[in-house]
This record gives sequence, structure tokens and C-alpha cells, in this order.
Amino acid sequence: MTESTAPQSEHRTVLLRGGDVHSPADPFATAMVVERGHVAWVGSEGAADAFASGVDEVIDLDGALVTPAFTDAHVHTTATGLALTGLDLSAARTLDEALGLLRAYVAAHPADRVVLGHGWDATRWPEQRPPSRAELDAAAGGRPVYLPRVDVHSAVVTTALLDLVPGITSLPGHHPDAPLTDAAHHAVRAAAHGAVSPRQRADAQRAALGRAASLGIGTVHECGGPHISDEEDFAGLLRLAAEESGPRVFGYWAEEIADEKDARRVRELGAVGAAGDLFVDGSLGSHTACLHEPYADAASGHTGTAHLDAARIAAHVTACTEAGLQAGFHAIGDAAVSAVVDGVRAAAQKLGLARIRAARHRVEHAEMLTPETVAAFAELGLTASVQPAFDAAWGGKDGMYARRLGAERARTLNPYAALLRAGVPLAFGSDSPVTPLDPWGTVRAAAFHRTPEHRISVRAGFTAHTRGGWRAVGRDDAGTLVPGAPADYAVWRTGGLVVQAPDDRVARWSTDPRSGTPGLPDLTPGAELPVCLRTVVFGQTVYVRPNE
Repeated sequence: MTESTAPQSEHRTVLLRGGDVHSPADPFATAMVVERGHVAWVGSEGAADAFASGVDEVIDLDGALVTPAFTDAHVHTTATGLALTGLDLSAARTLDEALGLLRAYVAAHPADRVVLGHGWDATRWPEQRPPSRAELDAAAGGRPVYLPRVDVHSAVVTTALLDLVPGITSLPGHHPDAPLTDAAHHAVRAAAHGAVSPRQRADAQRAALGRAASLGIGTVHECGGPHISDEEDFAGLLRLAAEESGPRVFGYWAEEIADEKDARRVRELGAVGAAGDLFVDGSLGSHTACLHEPYADAASGHTGTAHLDAARIAAHVTACTEAGLQAGFHAIGDAAVSAVVDGVRAAAQKLGLARIRAARHRVEHAEMLTPETVAAFAELGLTASVQPAFDAAWGGKDGMYARRLGAERARTLNPYAALLRAGVPLAFGSDSPVTPLDPWGTVRAAAFHRTPEHRISVRAGFTAHTRGGWRAVGRDDAGTLVPGAPADYAVWRTGGLVVQAPDDRVARWSTDPRSGTPGLPDLTPGAELPVCLRTVVFGQTVYVRPNE
């Protein structure tokens, strides 16, 4: 890909030509003009000649693909950056290997006040258990260490970190020699993150946003809250994103709202909603997702943890709707999802269904759905902010979901096809650092879901990961390359473009040129994923692949 050497300018006009432009305005487009941060024109190579002499810059795409930039609708930015710059245990194949990685990291970072790690998953280890506190203490040499499980709903820690949290043994979720959950986990997380310096925090945020930009992600939805980070971290991220070149950041603050005063405080933080990880329950991996029926692999009768009931959910949704603020919840288990539906429906009975639908409240994760709750999402206008990589990581007949729930219940999880058929808006994300930033991999995971009846077309998945994220923040004019839309786009080196759908008959019809369906990269498992060459946000380049 070649380009002119015109300097960066906020109002420059750019012509991209000689590639493929993924646009509903012209399914065969090969060129695009960007002016004043917006798409000005999309069309054919022949018509592009008329623009060539009147623009500030011409980019020769050299056959590359141009698409809307991705939106990752659920990110924990600072934690993602700390995982990128800290101890990564996701590749550990055994408990002993994880302890070895910890020993090596501690030795290499003697100045860290607290050792932060991420990504361990004992269900993938032959030992099938997390490290004990004694094992961690020995490996860490007496240092404070915080190691959340991959789902970030429980953590193992050293004695030295516990000593920094007065009263920890009396908090709910404290276990003498097992992962901490609930309030005990929140307390040790706050202590660990409180030891991170402002400079470390900013460096972590830059690292995360830089990684996002290098993957063609132009927008992230930051999911913060008092049980996840702190106000300083949240506000600092929004300032950094506003002042420095990089992806856009929309912030969600997960705190219950009782009245207009509370809503005003959330707005003053810079949040677009009192939503995100406002916990109704926990996670399946940590046995804290709230279920109607007990777990298959836990103590008899254990159904997880409920944090909010339908009455509190209704009060939050009512207060947010009256204040013109988006509400939202973290809900994974079927009992948690039912509580959300019951609470939002109660709010609709009080305020009217039209007001609730217009507010576009959202539910994060929404994994254990039934036909009834799917229908309720559609009725209430709820957006399902979901993470297909969860199924890729933990789905299937031998996966963690099947062990936690049994094969029959596990097969019902993450029913994306049913949600689309019902008309439920989908927004795709990663929940990074729970699963990595990986937009094309996310679309692949939805299109090749481990449960075939839940698969959706690549085109539908791509839409959920681009336009769907914008719709989830109330914007219908973005996430697609049409005249007038914000010029948020990515340029990709990829192979031939195809149309993939779960049903072969649909795929064959759609690939006929007469269908006018724009193609996308081949995401068949095993195929090489596209490589991002350039990411542009509001007409400004925020990433260029080195040596391109």
C-alpha cells in the first residue's frame, strides 16, 4: 500500500483507491473519499479519477480491503494494559508451569509494589485446581501478588496482599485456601490496583488502546465501576483518549442510580450510561453465575450468587430512563437474566414500553437465555452485548460450560441465531482481558459457534462488531462506510472475499454477483485472519503497520 506524503491535517481530503471498499452504498466499490472526518463518497475506480486532482492525499490501496473500524463493546482498558505489560498466565499448561512463570516474573520485577497477573484457568490444567496460598507465597518470595482467574470473578492472592486489607477474613467470599470471590475479591483487587502508580496506569491504558488500534478497532466501550476500578482510573482513561491519538472511548459506569442527582454524578464522570458490569451475578467459571438449577460440578444445591434482584433492577432502570441515561447490567446465568427481564418489564409497566425501548438499555454477556427471555429482550428493546470468544474458549461438549452445567444446558448457551431471528440488537465485544482483543476472531467464533444451531453469518457477525457497537450507544449514523458517516475505517491485507453463512444454500446464492452482497474475508477455522495495515478514527490515522 502506497500513499502520498501529505502532512496530517484535521480537514484534509483523502482519496483511497485501487482496493475493495466494504460499503452497502456500493457493493462493488473500489474507492472512497474522506473529507472533514466523514465519508464523502464511495464508488468505482473509474469515477475516482474525477476526484484525484482535487484531494490533499491519494492512498493507493494496492488491492487491500477497507472496512468500517471495529467497535469492541466491552473492554476493561486498564486491566487489559496491565495484562499486556504484566504477568500473563494464559499460556500456562500446568499448575507447575504457572508457578514457574510467577517465580520468573517476580525475579525480573523487583521494584513492583504489587505483582499483577492475569489469565490462569485451572480447568485447562491436569491438576484441575488453582494454586494454594502456600504455593503462591513460596513462588512469590513474600511479595504481594494478585492473580485473578481468567474470568476476573475470583482470584488467588498471597498472604502479603491479604495483610494489606484489614478485615479481609470477615468479608463475604473469603476462603482460607481457595480463590476469593464476592466482596473479598473486590477488596483485594482494590488494594492491588491501588498500588499501581498513575504513570503505570497511563502506560497500561496506552498499551491497551495501542493494541486495539493495531487490530482495526476504532472504538471501545470501557466498562468501569466501583467494584472494577475507581473513578480516578475511569476519568483518567477518558481524558487520555480525548487528548491523545487513538481509538474512541465510550465509558460506562456500573453504579446503581436512584434519582437525577445520581445520574448527574455519573454524567459528570464522563459516562454515557450507568451500565456495563453492574453485577446481577458472577461467572460460570467461578461458580458465581446465578442459576435456576444447581451447578453440575459444585456442592449440592449450589446455584451461584445473586447481587441484584428484580426490584432493584426495576428501580435502577426507572431512575435511568427518567434521567435520560442508559442503564445496563452484567447477567450470565439464567436466573440472573430472568431477574433483568422481570425488572425491566416492571419499569416498562411504570413508565411505558415506548420509553424503555427508546432508552436502548443493554445486558452484558447474556449467556444463558431461554426462548422466553430472548423474546423479552426483543419486546423490551434490550441490546445483547455479547462475547463470542467465550464459546470458542469454553463451549463444546468437553468444555468448561459442559462441566459446570452438564451437556444439555451447555448447548443452550450464547444462542446468537435465535437472538437475531427475534430482532434483538447484538453488539460484539471481547471483555478483554477475559478474552483477548481479536475482532476477526470474534466474528469467526460467532459464525462457527461450537453449537451449530447458534451460528450466524459472517456478515451478521461483522455488523454486530461494527455498526452494532455504535447502535448500542444510541448512534445509528456510524459503523458503516456510506456518505455522511464518520470516517472510522480500517485497511486490511487479506485473501479473496467471500460470503459465508451457516446455511450453504444462502452462501451459494449470496456469492452470486447479482445478489449485490459485499464480500468479507474467509473466516473458516484455520484460514489466516486479515492483517491490519491502517486504522483511521474520524479521518485521523491512529495506526499504520510498520514497514507497509
